[in-house]
Amino acid sequence: MITYLTTFNNPGIFVWLSFGISLFVCTVFYFRTKKTLAKYEKEFAEELEKLSITEKKAVIERSKIASQLVARSKIF
Repeated sequence: MITYLTTFNNPGIFVWLSFGISLFVCTVFYFRTKKTLAKYEKEFAEELEKLSITEKKAVIERSKIASQLVARSKIF
């Protein structure tokens, strides 16, 4: 039974190879996206730091993302 599941008769190597390649590509895209998001969050936090207190409050009230970023990074 286990041998049948792992080999899928004859095309087993192609099934596992395509599964592995798909998993690898999805993993690479995930980490690249995570890295890019961190970079943009850092840039946004730096821009937010340059604002005055009243401007910061206005941005935080209008933007859900800004409020989450402030809560996470303790900018304010």
